[in-house]
Amino acid sequence: MTSWLDEHPEIRNVRAGAADLNGQARGKRVPIRFARKLEEEGMRFPLSVLNLDIWGEDVEDSPLVFEIGDPDGVLMPTERGYVPLPWLETPSALLPLWMYTEEGDAFEGDPRHALANVVNRYKALGLTPVVATEMEFYLVDDSGIELRQPKSPRSGKRRPGAEILSLRALDAFDAFFNDLYDGCEAMDIPTEAATSEVGLGQFEINLVHVDDALKAADDAYFFKMLVRGLARKHGMAASFMAKPYADYAGSGMHVHFSVIDKDGKNIFANDTFEGTPALQQAIAGCLKGIADLTLIFAPHGNSYERLVPESHAPTGICWAYDNRTASVRVPGGSFKARRIEHRVAGGDVNPYLFLAAVLGSALIGIEDKLTPPAPISGNAYEQDQPQIPDTWEAAIDRFEESDIAERIFPTHLIQNLVLTKRQELHYLSSMSESEKLDLYLDTV
Repeated sequence: MTSWLDEHPEIRNVRAGAADLNGQARGKRVPIRFARKLEEEGMRFPLSVLNLDIWGEDVEDSPLVFEIGDPDGVLMPTERGYVPLPWLETPSALLPLWMYTEEGDAFEGDPRHALANVVNRYKALGLTPVVATEMEFYLVDDSGIELRQPKSPRSGKRRPGAEILSLRALDAFDAFFNDLYDGCEAMDIPTEAATSEVGLGQFEINLVHVDDALKAADDAYFFKMLVRGLARKHGMAASFMAKPYADYAGSGMHVHFSVIDKDGKNIFANDTFEGTPALQQAIAGCLKGIADLTLIFAPHGNSYERLVPESHAPTGICWAYDNRTASVRVPGGSFKARRIEHRVAGGDVNPYLFLAAVLGSALIGIEDKLTPPAPISGNAYEQDQPQIPDTWEAAIDRFEESDIAERIFPTHLIQNLVLTKRQELHYLSSMSESEKLDLYLDTV
């Protein structure tokens, strides 16, 4: 980390922080002259800061606040090290942190530690997940009363409608995407193709497969920060809301993953169309986890507006080979590249909790040697399948009572997340649709 600062003398200040349960960055702005001390000693702030609601307020009855005196934790740098922040005018860097207790133990309420625990369970079996995310978002003009697609910097016009896989739509925002790819390069976020999606001003960028799930989650987390920051720099907004427009498709965050053994062999792949028993077991685990873990995949009130039939988001708990109407899909292509695509989550998720939930449920399938139902064919929306919880309240209740969640997440994290979401549910019930939009647009 010190060598990075030596190689970047232009950096004038550092943001140091960690992701809370809602995926919000919590931390401090530090002058560059204090960065070396930060690297060595870390930073202190209350454990409860990683368990705030979406407004950044304390959670009522949180066991981390008055019950135990709101004690400090110690945040130390993660293995990622410094990350530049290309959207800021003043050269600045982010130093990602994660939380430990005063005694030096990993804080159970830290979502990054939750993912690390799942990864370590794979390592204990000699296995490593290989992970890639697909990031969907909207570019919007939020300067008026209602959201609109921003004007093209090239033509000054607004697109009249959605244009799936349109090169023209990408070219309309060429300067933004050039800066976005440059920013990804600077932040070491491995990105592949950008596409125009089915919504008005909606785009998707695929991140490259990496054999480090923590890095994959970091990349998704930093990518969201970068997209939002650069959009504002270009005079518009970017949002990962699950459903910013009622009449257009929502934004998802799909994850593709396989698992390799200690010899680097993909344990899902053989020379058959069906794949290995391990693939079938992992699919079964993913399916078993969907209903109980929906609160992770759909964490906000707006999330459930995306999970409706015929909206390019799954509603039934089922799987299929190369079928995008299913919630769990095995993509086509070479048998040697067999992998699972989990399609339930919205773009508004916390990437650390999301990957912990997906990889953790797949691991349960492998550990328990579960068997999935038969794969579906045809349109999943027209078939009689178990359904994903379709209300926020139902998802909160299911998560709180889940044995599967207990096998993946620490008990304290489950309790804290449930308290947080119940508080948000209570206060959002009295808000107008425009107030909810204003709340979620830039935060999630």
